[in-house]
Amino acid sequence: MQNKGLVKLFAVLFGLVSLYQLSFTFKGSQIEKEAQEIAINEIPETEENYHAKRSQREADYLQSIATDTVFNIGIAKFTYNEVKQKAMNLGLDLKGGINVILQVSVEDLLKGLANNTTDPVFNKALEDAAELQRNGQNTYIEDFFTAFEAIKGDTKLASPDIFYTKELDGEIDGSMTDDEVKLVIERKIDESIVSAFEVLRKRIDEFGVTSPNIQRLGTSGRILVELPGVKDVERATSLLQSTAQLEFWDAYKGEQFFPFLAQANEVLKDVVDAKKEAGAQEPQDEEDAKDAQIDDLLGDAETDSTSVQTVNPIFDLIRGQGYPGGPVIAKFEIKDKTKVLEYLNIPEVRSLLPAEQRYVKFAFGKPEKNSELVDLYALVGNRENVPPLSGDVVTDARNQFNPMGKSEVSMQMNAKGAKIWEEMTGKAYNQQSQIAIVLDNVVYSAPGVTSGPIAGGSSSISGDFSLNEAIDLANVLRAGKLPASADIISSEVVGPSLGKEAIESGTMSFLIALALVLLWMIFYYGKAGVFSDIAMLLNILLIFGILSGLGAVLTLPGIAGIVLTIGMSVDANVLIFERIREELAKGKGQIEAIKDGFGNALSSILDANITTGLTALILFVFGTGPIKGFATTLLIGIATSLFTAIFITRLLIDWYTNKKGKLDFSTGITKNLFRNINIEFLKKRKVAYIVSGAFIVLSLGSLFTNGLDQGVDFVGGRTYQVRFAQDVSASEITGVLADAAVYGSADAKTFGAANQLKITTKYKVNESGTSVDEEIRKKLYDALVPYLEGVSYDEFIDLNDENKQVGLLETYKVSPTIADDIKQASVWAVLGSLIVVFLYILFRFKKWQYSLGAVAAVFHDVLIVLGVFSLTYKLMPFNMEINQAFIAAILTVIGYSLNDTVVVFDRIREYFNEHTSWNFDKVVNTSLSSTLSRTLNTSLTTLVVLLAIFIFGGDSIRGFMFALIVGVIVGTYSSLFIATPIMYETINKLDKKKHKKS
Repeated sequence: MQNKGLVKLFAVLFGLVSLYQLSFTFKGSQIEKEAQEIAINEIPETEENYHAKRSQREADYLQSIATDTVFNIGIAKFTYNEVKQKAMNLGLDLKGGINVILQVSVEDLLKGLANNTTDPVFNKALEDAAELQRNGQNTYIEDFFTAFEAIKGDTKLASPDIFYTKELDGEIDGSMTDDEVKLVIERKIDESIVSAFEVLRKRIDEFGVTSPNIQRLGTSGRILVELPGVKDVERATSLLQSTAQLEFWDAYKGEQFFPFLAQANEVLKDVVDAKKEAGAQEPQDEEDAKDAQIDDLLGDAETDSTSVQTVNPIFDLIRGQGYPGGPVIAKFEIKDKTKVLEYLNIPEVRSLLPAEQRYVKFAFGKPEKNSELVDLYALVGNRENVPPLSGDVVTDARNQFNPMGKSEVSMQMNAKGAKIWEEMTGKAYNQQSQIAIVLDNVVYSAPGVTSGPIAGGSSSISGDFSLNEAIDLANVLRAGKLPASADIISSEVVGPSLGKEAIESGTMSFLIALALVLLWMIFYYGKAGVFSDIAMLLNILLIFGILSGLGAVLTLPGIAGIVLTIGMSVDANVLIFERIREELAKGKGQIEAIKDGFGNALSSILDANITTGLTALILFVFGTGPIKGFATTLLIGIATSLFTAIFITRLLIDWYTNKKGKLDFSTGITKNLFRNINIEFLKKRKVAYIVSGAFIVLSLGSLFTNGLDQGVDFVGGRTYQVRFAQDVSASEITGVLADAAVYGSADAKTFGAANQLKITTKYKVNESGTSVDEEIRKKLYDALVPYLEGVSYDEFIDLNDENKQVGLLETYKVSPTIADDIKQASVWAVLGSLIVVFLYILFRFKKWQYSLGAVAAVFHDVLIVLGVFSLTYKLMPFNMEINQAFIAAILTVIGYSLNDTVVVFDRIREYFNEHTSWNFDKVVNTSLSSTLSRTLNTSLTTLVVLLAIFIFGGDSIRGFMFALIVGVIVGTYSSLFIATPIMYETINKLDKKKHKKS
């Protein structure tokens, strides 16, 4: 081997750089462990909510040393922030945290650009676009334009009632065509989404999360946010979804509206009585439908139809009144907020208001701490429903403490805002009224003005805040408001206890798989196997070093990818060693045999790794989250294993043979294994066709009748992983949760141990927001209380405990819209990989028959893997859902199957060129026989690795591993009995046709 000195230099440099990068990971972990111990020592378990307090103490400690020098390497000094920045990032499944996809509401953006127009064509187009979104793959803006074109008639987008507005003057004028307006609107929408992205990025930076990941997903208005290590999930989701729409409104005095509540109560009584007399009817037209909605609204308030007593729809819900002269009308329970607002906005009720109050805006306040009560306010509205002053004028916001020692948020306004603020506070002072400070339609405070107009634009928001609430509110106001609402359409929340278990199981599977492969290589190849093992260990060091250096995220599937790389990396050494053994068997000298062995194996090694790399690349492009992590480690592993197998192993072997002399590439037991084998594989192809045909028919039959167990990734829904104190029956829990009083429909499956379930429901899957999530979790807890042995609701949902034994461990939500997109992307990923591989094999082997054989074998393998899952998912004791991880497994199977097939094809091409006098049958059979040792050896080592992960690697990737195990077995078979025979048949038939023509 030439340039040995250069290879040594690169090996040493790569190794040192990897150790340097990993040193930051070790140091960061050491510091975090110290912070954890400080929190544990300072905050005992006897304190209320000690998990959250410990988490906060850890964060405070780490924040306090953020700029301190904590690590020295030679003369280089690094602060804790720099250490964390350079350390390896752990994914959600290893560290816990939250992963969400936010959908910025393009509908809201369009309404804003059209100045909230009441134009019927515009609003109908919005409704139609929402309907098209349910089953389509276009973006919302594309569907809006399609819907508008279908119903527009003579209406133009550039009309004054739609987009020819004062705000868009100069960019849109009345003479523009619809196509010209569309370009402007698309640009404005994109600018708004970029603005939303920047606002979210600023909020996350202020939040102080280590290694956050935020990225736009295409042009659909979707934004991916990953916050590993976040334990206060409610705080994080609130931070992400809050639009921070800050408004300042004049407030009416509460007592002014109490008489109105009495009148409203009487009107609602009449509505109830009228409905009872009319009886329940199916709605026939719009008016009846409206009446039915009122029926639904009043349903909870009505008494039994046989009762003569009429209820008090409003008064029965009141739980207290405000103080005289104050802005609070009355107090209600939090659960009744929506109902009360709907009552007050019924047209018959609104008509009771005097002319000067017709535009009143009713709003609820921020719930009182440790209370189920919330205040109702009446704000001085206007025809346009626009506040006198909005949050756009805020230039700075800070959390601070008031003289009473309570947290509040101080704000500073620009000159325009300061002027309006002075006018508002002067008016409030003169009238002895209040100004309501409203954030996202919630009244945070409604202070009176006691010392005259406030000049200079300074103000503050109080509202019984905790310190974190004040910090977050200041952060979102400082970062700015979102240009539109952002709904969470996909979310995954993993508790740290689950992450801790995943690290333990992942490490266990990694060490066991590594040990088995290392021992097997020594057992089979003797001293040469030792050199292969040294190269493999360097390979692992390089993989971890590169992951750390690139700032890539290590996930549980990523660990699986590394372990799989270990199994597959031996393939290159096996190919080389088998070729060296062949050359030695031909009577060549050791030096020449080693040289020719490495040279002859190179083509097969490159082809096999490139095909696997292509499928991994497609997986990286189409995958998200943990699946992208799997693809990343696989791609890095392929590159590093090529370097270590080809160069480092050669370096060690050459050193040994030059210093020590003879090197056997086998042991006494394996010396003559697979020698002089001559199996006539082609004669068995018809039997193989029958066997494979039977399996494919069985698979297709099961797929059409039994189907697959599709996960929420593909159908939408919410999934909760729950651990119980004792073993539970999945069917019994399914029955409890499927009751109409709970979810109506649900599915519970045993997930790993018998005391752990994965519970899935589509209940309110199209609704989002923290209140909906809270309602669904509460229903889950209430239904499961008999099985939780005294665990409280707060303990059940608490995801801060790293040693949690009972309760909620993980939540996952996917809306139907994004589920449809995931499904489509998965199909394209599989088809794309097949097309790319077909073209690559055509390029390398110059005959389409080789490509046909390889792709046919892959189709065969994929169908059988799908069939096995369809046939057995109801029987297996582990989760076999079809989700994104399963698609990753399918693509890996494709890569592995092609790896095997390409090695065989490479040998056929070599023998075909070397032995021109042989007939094609002999070339094929001899090639298959000569590669049998390599095929079985590689398959066996890979299977050993996969079995180690399957047994010890944790519940969450067991189904993923099972798919790979089936795929490796089927892929090994198909490369011998499907790919090669089909290639042979098509070449033979073509040759016969040519012969007949001649």
